[in-house]
Amino acid sequence: MENKRVIVAVVLSLAVLVGWNFLFPAKPPVPKTDQAAQTQPAPAQKESPAPAAKAETLATFAPTPGKKVTVETPLYTAVFNASGGVLSQFSLNNFRQTITSDSPLVDLVNLKAHAKAPLGLILNGSPTWQNVEWSLEGGDLRLGAGDTGSLTFVGRLGDVVIKRVMTFSGAGYLIDEKLSLSNAGGAPLLSRLSMTVAVERLSAEGDSYNPTQAAFYDTSGLELFNSEKKLAEGVADEKPVQWGAVMSNYFLVGVIPEADNLRGKARIEEGVFRVAVDKDGLEIPAGGRVDLPISYYLGPKDPKYLADAPHHLVAAIDYGWFDFIAKPLIKLLHFFYDYVGNWGVAIIALTVLIKIIFWPLSHKSYKSMEQMKKLQPLLTQLREKYKDDRQKMNEEMMQLYKTYKVNPAGGCLPMIVQIPVFFGLYQALLHSIELRHASFIRYLPFTDMIWLADLSAKDPFYITPLVMGATMFLQQKMTPAPGDPTQAKIMLFMPVIFTFMFLNFPSGLVVYWLVNNVISIAQQYWMLNKKS
Repeated sequence: MENKRVIVAVVLSLAVLVGWNFLFPAKPPVPKTDQAAQTQPAPAQKESPAPAAKAETLATFAPTPGKKVTVETPLYTAVFNASGGVLSQFSLNNFRQTITSDSPLVDLVNLKAHAKAPLGLILNGSPTWQNVEWSLEGGDLRLGAGDTGSLTFVGRLGDVVIKRVMTFSGAGYLIDEKLSLSNAGGAPLLSRLSMTVAVERLSAEGDSYNPTQAAFYDTSGLELFNSEKKLAEGVADEKPVQWGAVMSNYFLVGVIPEADNLRGKARIEEGVFRVAVDKDGLEIPAGGRVDLPISYYLGPKDPKYLADAPHHLVAAIDYGWFDFIAKPLIKLLHFFYDYVGNWGVAIIALTVLIKIIFWPLSHKSYKSMEQMKKLQPLLTQLREKYKDDRQKMNEEMMQLYKTYKVNPAGGCLPMIVQIPVFFGLYQALLHSIELRHASFIRYLPFTDMIWLADLSAKDPFYITPLVMGATMFLQQKMTPAPGDPTQAKIMLFMPVIFTFMFLNFPSGLVVYWLVNNVISIAQQYWMLNKKS
């Protein structure tokens, strides 16, 4: 095998890796049926009814239908409807819809989503927020960073008294609920409970890099469903789940019950993504009570906050095959940002560090390429001499490599080692909440036109991807040409393919690839001058 053939294979492999994410951005498991199975069991939680617990009574029940109550924290503002504890609004104080300073805050529960009763409970198929009288204990809450506060919603559906005690913290996005179902009747009840979340699309429709999708978590890992065609029909889970959520690259709305044998299902209804986690077989004895803790998360996919949620909710941040590489690279990116205060500059600094680490391997690669370049005339002669005997030609080529002590794959093996790192950083940047609306160079130089003001969005003028393609072309021209003309044409065509793919990439990713190419060109130029 010749050195250049290996190079072609490496470059094509890298193109496939990047191109796959371009053409097929999400990687959900292939379902066996239209109703895909997703999740696995949570650790067993004792859920037997407490015999000593008494059923809730209605002695002090005072219906307050339609009343609104507001919870304000440094991180969000939530508005609940007293009828069932359903969310009417959940706006994030630190995130805006666009890059302009006066843009509206991101509201995870707008009017459209509110119609689907986010955080609503369904008992035995009956929505508890409809045709049920509810009372509210507590009023508006204004919490500081270190404060907590609670609201209590109480309602009755048939013989079942529903009590929801929701606790909020000013230090995070997690809402903890203590749910109790009490049987006020004279006979035991066997119930089915659905815990739901609902949210309108969290990203632009058709955004291949940042899709809105349903997610479930099981013991085998994260399962994603982003086929809107199947979600419109409804997908159900045949396996026990630990949590369910609607999420994009940057935001997540999820429900995390403390129970075993949960079932998950998801659907798109009138443009709203709905996820429900069901618990079957809840036995409520006559005059007794069943308690079920539930947690809800509504906020950014920030590891700092997700780590506080139960059942490994942080697994919602998924970097794919190169997760083990992406996570330390993100930590390094944060390290550089703490010093330079600009995410674009931090990306450049991280790229430079990676190139320094791989400098010896790159040096060896370029050196091997130069050795192969010297052998090209001899290899051409062998091809011509043994053009009708391919086996003999390969034998003579291998003998030539042995004689001159040249490894035909020596120029590529260092590149192969670097590919996982490159793609790991690519995934890390693509899913990093820090890059959303993060500015690098806000205005196009010498103009007042907005340019790289959002590293999570594409370059509006396509300058960086075009320059990136040009640097890749220059890099190819500086690399010793393959002896095979067909291979040479393929190599020169690769910059065109990459430029096309990168046109709509988030600009933070393009900056990384562009800087990487520039450093590689400088390294090759230095080696050529050093030789001369």
